[in-house]
Amino acid sequence: MFLGPLSGFVEDLSGERISAWVSAAGAWGPIVIIALMTIAIVATPIPSAPIALAAGAAYGHTIGTIYIVIGAELGALAAFALARFLGRDVLTRWLGETVDKGWLGSQNVLTLTVFASRLMPFISFDIVSYAAGLSCLHFWRFAVATLAGIIPASFVLAHFGNEAVSGEPGRAAWAAVGLGALTLTPLIVVAIREQRGRKARS
Repeated sequence: MFLGPLSGFVEDLSGERISAWVSAAGAWGPIVIIALMTIAIVATPIPSAPIALAAGAAYGHTIGTIYIVIGAELGALAAFALARFLGRDVLTRWLGETVDKGWLGSQNVLTLTVFASRLMPFISFDIVSYAAGLSCLHFWRFAVATLAGIIPASFVLAHFGNEAVSGEPGRAAWAAVGLGALTLTPLIVVAIREQRGRKARS
């Protein structure tokens, strides 16, 4: 993807480089982590995983998770606000009442969708934030669903970063297993409900 002057920055962005920035920043290190996480969410091509790993490596499980969550939440809210104020009206003019038709108009369904998506690392965090801003989802519901959903994944990424520094890959492997289980759980629940629904209709 062509990013103009940002292309070199994105290509060179790595956990080692971010760790060097954090170390050089000293007391401003947490601000660097939070700012980079926020920018990574708003600017979709910038990867957020190396930033989260660097936070865990620099500040450990708990503190690293806090910085990751703050940055990701701020970035998500910024992306949501941009989509809401710049794109919602345009979408409504194009599609009219159909924009909020069916489950797209349900606050509960949209809230659950955002929450579930935050537990699944293979779903784009950035795109979900922008898509939610285009929907009728209330701002406070989006904020709560995002916060609740990103805490587990943020802790696991911080854990990976910390374990990479401590040199204990076995514990990091268990963290990977935990993240996988966390990711699959919502999918299993949905599959079971659909199966029960089919049996009830048959």
